[in-house]
Amino acid sequence: MTRLYKLANGALVPVPQGQLVSEDMIEGWVAEQPSLLGLDILVIGRQIITDFGGRIDLLGIDSEGNLSIVELKRDRTPREVVAQALDYASWVQSLTTPQIYERAQTYLGRSLTTAFAERFSSSPPERLNQSHSIVIVASALDPSSQRIVRYLSETHGIAINTAFFTVFQEAGQTLLTTDWLLDQQEVAVRSEAKVQSPWQGLWYVNAGDGDTRSWEDMRRYGFVAAGGGEKWSGPLRRLSVGDPIAVYQKGAGYVGYGKVSAPVVMVRDFVTEAGPLLDQPLAQPNLAHDRNDPDVAEYAVAVDWVRTVPVSDPVRFEGMFANQNIVCKLCEPRTLEVLRDRLGVEPG
Repeated sequence: MTRLYKLANGALVPVPQGQLVSEDMIEGWVAEQPSLLGLDILVIGRQIITDFGGRIDLLGIDSEGNLSIVELKRDRTPREVVAQALDYASWVQSLTTPQIYERAQTYLGRSLTTAFAERFSSSPPERLNQSHSIVIVASALDPSSQRIVRYLSETHGIAINTAFFTVFQEAGQTLLTTDWLLDQQEVAVRSEAKVQSPWQGLWYVNAGDGDTRSWEDMRRYGFVAAGGGEKWSGPLRRLSVGDPIAVYQKGAGYVGYGKVSAPVVMVRDFVTEAGPLLDQPLAQPNLAHDRNDPDVAEYAVAVDWVRTVPVSDPVRFEGMFANQNIVCKLCEPRTLEVLRDRLGVEPG
């Protein structure tokens, strides 16, 4: 159970829990700002009627074109909402790319291509809905239903999780906290591994080219980076010296292959052949943001590049493996085959 405390007269005092007037409020908040749940999606439908007569609360799409079902518990029993979410997933998995474009147009009032570009700064993949996930939203879930969700995810690799909202009341204000039943990144990794071949040692790493780092800097100075919080920088610790990595840029494709040459350090401590990285000419000087704050600073892992390409000319093909994790194992056979031919990738 999530608890919230305030500091009063030098002591921690628990903030009392409250109740929402309606779960419709949560649905509206998530529809407008899915990041409340930590979901990096564009909502493309609300209260969608399925061919089986069901009604999906929210349907979203991520930057790789995969769909997310967001289902609120409301007044249903926990077991009912889990069963219903699985029923909805059986319908969602059959949606074709043209059908998704049509439904998104109806809900958004503009083309999916336009909305997708505004949300993710890239064009939608040619083929949508290659996988899907389920998020159940509830204030609580009984132990039996929690076991069912864990079983589906941990044993069968189904991308299902539960997000908990807890409401608190303090001095006339309503406060809201969110938490997950399972680690969302681990849920995604298990789901992907379900249909993949055994891991051969190659790591997938997201480049994260954008407002705080530049792929051109990474190519030039030999590193990959992540930051903004432990959620993003922490996964870099999975990389060890000698590990092969294939680097992917969201919305573009694969842009580099190399081998880790030194473990992760704060970017302020990263040294290039010419001296400290932050003293070098940088295409993205914001790499130095919060340089002295270990919680949110950028972290870097040194890489000896075998081959890199610019973001404007990536290795991209239909059906390639891609997801939003900072670091994960790359096992998908077709992706390994293409990267071997195009970037000289050799699994560890």
